[in-house]
Amino acid sequence: MTREMRVKVNTCIRYFVLIVVGLVMIYPLIWMVGATFKSNNEIFGGIGFWPKNPTLSGYKSALKSYGGDINIFKAMLNTYEIVLPKVVFTVVSATITAYGFARFQFRGKNLLFAVLMSTLFLPQVVLNVPQFIMYNQFGWIDSPIYLALVIPALFATDTYFVFMLIQFLRNIPKELEEAAEIDGCNSFKTLIHVIVPMLKPSIVSCALFQFMWTSNDFMGPLLYVNTPGRYPASIFVKMSMDADAGFEWNRVLAMSLISIIPSLIVFFLAQDSFIDGIAAGGVKG
Repeated sequence: MTREMRVKVNTCIRYFVLIVVGLVMIYPLIWMVGATFKSNNEIFGGIGFWPKNPTLSGYKSALKSYGGDINIFKAMLNTYEIVLPKVVFTVVSATITAYGFARFQFRGKNLLFAVLMSTLFLPQVVLNVPQFIMYNQFGWIDSPIYLALVIPALFATDTYFVFMLIQFLRNIPKELEEAAEIDGCNSFKTLIHVIVPMLKPSIVSCALFQFMWTSNDFMGPLLYVNTPGRYPASIFVKMSMDADAGFEWNRVLAMSLISIIPSLIVFFLAQDSFIDGIAAGGVKG
């Protein structure tokens, strides 16, 4: 077998393996789409995608109001009232904090950085009780604008994103900032006009991670949101599961599918920058 033939065979094998693995990974999502058109009995009758007796009862039930003055669309609106400001606040605070640690020297820097990194090892369940007591004293519990869920993002509380951006900043030559300083830029202007454009892939990665994590967050809204009319989609889907009357799984799956569509759209629109950001992060530590 010639060298060219071996290369073609190896390429075909790689693509075949990638296609098979890709289909295995994406099939649960494909199955969920088909299951929204099935009855309960058919859902548990097999793992096939195509429904034998298609029905729209799942979507009709999903559009009904459960829990008083809330439906799936109001729940999704509530979700993005939390997600959008939290993403913006996280990107701004994490970028500023990472810039400070990566580029400036100040007393206690190493100690503060060690404390910051140590918070990565704290499970959220350990923080729930003290945070709830503190936010309750602040009057943030069940706030109409979700203060308990949004305001902490202003203070770079998501340490993972700070650490990620610091790693990216180490790849940016300091000579660029020195050139900007010669041109009359102060630290803030250098950050805005030099650093942020070069950090765009990593900032998009941070924004996407926060977008997906916050959209899927269940424990935060469960703790800090008490009014059913303000529940996000993650809580609303759980509310729709009536254990006494039995689950209508096609309704639950239809609600889940409707609620994740915006996240899928955002991911596919930003996937190029996201992939660039992840790839760049592996170049240097």
